[in-house]
Amino acid sequence: MESILTSIKKLLNIDEGCTDFDTDIIIHINSVLMILTQLGVGPTDGFEIENDKAKWSDFLGSYPNVNAVRSYVYFKVRLMFDPPGSSAAIESMNKLANELEWRINATAEKNAG
Repeated sequence: MESILTSIKKLLNIDEGCTDFDTDIIIHINSVLMILTQLGVGPTDGFEIENDKAKWSDFLGSYPNVNAVRSYVYFKVRLMFDPPGSSAAIESMNKLANELEWRINATAEKNAG
């Protein structure tokens, strides 16, 4: 599950072979990767995926909290692509995403300094 697109599709409960939503999901993933780049994660000149060939290691390099980044990308993409029907679930996902964002930023700053 090293592919960024494939792993996010799996978390969204979309079969790997289904490509109907790939363009939408890729756009959302790239938006979140831009946010992560601004937080200090990933290549300093930015990073975008175009298909299922881009891997987490291509984006993260030696960043230590790989699973936190994967979860953050999933939460943000899920909220953009297929938000839950309940406002409580949306609020919960937003809180989790915000906490992960804070922790990812703190780790990125620690690694930069």
